[in-house]
Amino acid sequence: MSTLTLDPARKTSEEGPQNGRGSWPAAPRLSGTAWLVWRQHRAAFWTIIAFTLLAVTAMVILRGQTMDYLRTLEPTQKRPGGMPPEFDTYGNLIAEVGGYLSYFPVLAGVLLGAPFIAGDLETGTAKLVTSQSVSRLRWLTMKLAMPAALVALSTGVLGAVFNWWWSPVKGFVTQVEWTSGGIFDVTGPMAVAYSLLTFAVGVAVGLLLRRTLVSMVVTLGIVVAIGFVWDELRSRLGHIVSASTDKGVGPGAKQPELPDMAVQQGQGTYFLTSSGDRLDWTTCLDKMDDGKAHTACLESKHVVGWTKEYLPIEQMATMQWLGAGIMLTATAAIVAFIVVWGRKRLL
Repeated sequence: MSTLTLDPARKTSEEGPQNGRGSWPAAPRLSGTAWLVWRQHRAAFWTIIAFTLLAVTAMVILRGQTMDYLRTLEPTQKRPGGMPPEFDTYGNLIAEVGGYLSYFPVLAGVLLGAPFIAGDLETGTAKLVTSQSVSRLRWLTMKLAMPAALVALSTGVLGAVFNWWWSPVKGFVTQVEWTSGGIFDVTGPMAVAYSLLTFAVGVAVGLLLRRTLVSMVVTLGIVVAIGFVWDELRSRLGHIVSASTDKGVGPGAKQPELPDMAVQQGQGTYFLTSSGDRLDWTTCLDKMDDGKAHTACLESKHVVGWTKEYLPIEQMATMQWLGAGIMLTATAAIVAFIVVWGRKRLL
């Protein structure tokens, strides 16, 4: 059965543009399982659409204000670390909005995914629907496809608009690093992949537990756990780069400078030896009170300079696609489980 059909209720109009048969073109409308899924969950769908439109409108307005402020500055002021203090207001806004958007995957899993099938199993709707001419596979497919498409569209639009706002000023925003969830997870392919993963997790939990409230609580715990794991994994997707000096560490020696927007990794600055080994910054810390003793201690360990490890922002896109690939692969595996389990043990 097609999900789009012509509306027979449309009447021939006597005025306005007409088709070749003298009647208005019929408007497509949903029918069958597509209509049922939309009808069941239209409140949630309209909420997502309304939230997306409001968020996009707000970000467009805020970007306009940010760009208007930048146009008032002199070219010499537009440099990293040299922006006037007034720009902090706009940097804080970007950081706050990015932080809010990073909660979308939680909402997609807990409020949309978990109750989506669990609610039908709990109320008996699933049994009623599948006892008719609708197969379990067809019902499951539509229950997954329609909300997943809406989640992907919503997060894709939000991520694109936020990136449009952040990109022109990313070199000036010091309130948030690009490796944080408020930037990395809400732009590019990550915005879509993360929300689809949590949505699939919520649906799978609801399918197994078959109780709405319990499914939502369990999904929240799993999504939070995924967030903790992802925070640890995110930076490991990139290739760490080192910047070093070999002019000594005594008075007047300068530590290595990092490129703009580079995110320092590890414990900070390490001592570098002549053999290329790294020593922790606590090396000879017990002799810090005596400058000569401290210098002698470092020289005895053949320290010739400092080294720092960092991730350059040029790796951001590659890291995002790699992370999105991991999440989409996990999502595909979960969806396959949902389909196989649902066809055999749905009711």
